[in-house]
Amino acid sequence: MKCLFSDQEEILHLLKGLSNQINPKFERCTGISSSRYELLYQLYQVDEVNQSTLQKAVNIDSAAITRHLKQLEADGMVSRSKIASDNRVTLVRLTEEGRNRIIGYKEEKIRFVNTMLNDFSKEELDMVTTLLNRMQNNISEL
Repeated sequence: MKCLFSDQEEILHLLKGLSNQINPKFERCTGISSSRYELLYQLYQVDEVNQSTLQKAVNIDSAAITRHLKQLEADGMVSRSKIASDNRVTLVRLTEEGRNRIIGYKEEKIRFVNTMLNDFSKEELDMVTTLLNRMQNNISEL
């Protein structure tokens, strides 16, 4: 017996499927996960930032940000340091290598997004943006 979805359930199902497809394909195309890209991009915007502020900006849990930053540090893309006056505070910054790599990742991201949105008209893109923003606002009010 076939399970029927309401129009609203079908939209949620399609969005979930799209999200499940985007993340691994983004990583394959760009060479970096979307979470790590977002971390690097946020760091690119500032000189240095407190790790907990960065965590809030990218909306991931503390264990995940620590794991990502340790790997990015091992790859030479970020550096972390403690504040002498408060050893609980960790400051994070991009290294020169990290700055160079985020520029390349950004170019790959642009190619990925252009491929994903291939053949969409300006009006369609505007409509999708408006609808997704409305959905995001509705969800934030829950």
